[in-house]
Amino acid sequence: MRVSLPGVERAGAGFGLQFDGRTIQAFPGETLAAALLAAGELALRRTAGGDDRGIYCGMGVCGECSVLVDGAPRRACMTAAEPGQQVEPLPARVVAQPQPIQTLSHHSCDLLVVGAGPAGLAATRAARAAGLSVILADERAKPGGQYFKQPGEGLTIDATAIDRQFAAGRTLIEQAIASGAAIWRGCMAWHAAQDGDGVAVAVTTPDGPAQVRARRLVVAAGAMERPWPVPGWTLPGVMTTGAAQTLLRGSAVAPGARVLVAGNGPLNLQLACELLAAGVTVVAVVEQAPRPGPAQIGALAAMLTSHAGLALTGAAQLAKLVRAGVPLLFGHDVTRIAGATRVEAVAVAAPGGPERWFEIDAVCIGAGFQPQAEIPRALGCAMAHGGLSVQRDDSGRTSLECVFVAGDGGGLGGAVAAQAQGWLAGAAAARDLIGTLPAALERQDEQARRDLARAQRFQRGLWQLFAPLAGAAPRTTPETLLCRCESVSLARIETLIAAGTCDIGSIKRATRAGMGRCQGRYCAPQLAAHLAQAGSPTNLFAPRPPFKPVTIAAIAARDGG
Repeated sequence: MRVSLPGVERAGAGFGLQFDGRTIQAFPGETLAAALLAAGELALRRTAGGDDRGIYCGMGVCGECSVLVDGAPRRACMTAAEPGQQVEPLPARVVAQPQPIQTLSHHSCDLLVVGAGPAGLAATRAARAAGLSVILADERAKPGGQYFKQPGEGLTIDATAIDRQFAAGRTLIEQAIASGAAIWRGCMAWHAAQDGDGVAVAVTTPDGPAQVRARRLVVAAGAMERPWPVPGWTLPGVMTTGAAQTLLRGSAVAPGARVLVAGNGPLNLQLACELLAAGVTVVAVVEQAPRPGPAQIGALAAMLTSHAGLALTGAAQLAKLVRAGVPLLFGHDVTRIAGATRVEAVAVAAPGGPERWFEIDAVCIGAGFQPQAEIPRALGCAMAHGGLSVQRDDSGRTSLECVFVAGDGGGLGGAVAAQAQGWLAGAAAARDLIGTLPAALERQDEQARRDLARAQRFQRGLWQLFAPLAGAAPRTTPETLLCRCESVSLARIETLIAAGTCDIGSIKRATRAGMGRCQGRYCAPQLAAHLAQAGSPTNLFAPRPPFKPVTIAAIAARDGG
């Protein structure tokens, strides 16, 4: 449903578009996903087994919201709603339309930054301040990333009334634009390779395929939310916390009228408060960590002494939920989700405890995060933690001299740490290419190092405070899907492992797990965990381009036709 946000108003009249033969009203600034959700259209694609899928990640990773727009597959969460669009649910099999091979445009720069969130924006500012030529490429229509996501172009903003997170992001974006960097919007990096002393990155752009050769690369791809695979988790109306916040803050659309928010971490508290402020009924907040008590005093002290403002903001959010009478169920998690064609109810429980059911029309689950590290993995950067995070120093420098990974895309640390590390990465790239930086930039570099250290102390305390109870894990059943793209069940995976299929590549070939639109981002860590429980090697899928689905025409352009 459409809602009102402080300092944000819709500008311009609504317009019509067609979805599955029905006229849908949309407004300027909304994504196609937001417009369809506001109209009550939750089922956006259909699997080969006949099951409906809807918005899940909201950030262009999962592909579950894919639809046909004027005959071509598009991710609804990354596509602007426009008058007269002819939109249809994506069928299980799509007949590709012939496409002419486009001309590949070639570009070069000192520094290519992939991702325009806190880390990417800060890296851009630092490098431009040192005089480097910079291209900043991001998939979204507006810079800001997940944390600093901004309202769509058709929404007017009162800078004096928007919240502090909106305002801080707006300022950082304006600074990056004013720096003179080339900011490429709606662009996806899908291939990367070393190129002499630098890198060559293939990018899709609104104007066609492009290749960028850069002397240095900063990957600031951010993180994605971990899945919580329980029975019913693929029903339309089940989405990540980040997806709900993107709908709310980017398009002023709420995931539903009665919403349950669950998982692990402070983002869930923030979303619940934002939903309340928008007039949504939050039926409960379900947190895997135990209720804060004396055992967490040390963690709270570390947070207060390193970043009191953030700690007090969290306390204020908890107080707001208590005053509103929202049930706060600590030490619980989602166990089952029920519904015929869309979510209707959700069960929660403490580990080993009885279930408690809530009637809802949307459930948002944020069960922690995992880095999006496909580009550094493909380039051959040294990895850690089973390939989920990148080995790097405080400036984000990896084992490859020309590659930096800043922010949560290399390892989790939060937005404040990402912004500080982004600056350090941009400054380090500048030192590589021009030598000593001006004194003013060196002072800013020193401040960024202090900011990073403070943020890391805060994050350690936060992780202690939100440490889940022992035994907090999805209550899967044999029928539970581990790979939602290709509808591969836990039973099928366990049967293969029991029969001696003990490596992730063989499981992929036998089941198609990891071959879907998310390219294994959600299922690979789960498969690795099950293999580890069986005593088998725990590798992820081999990193191969394209990192996200692209057209054959784009690939052919890069490969010379």
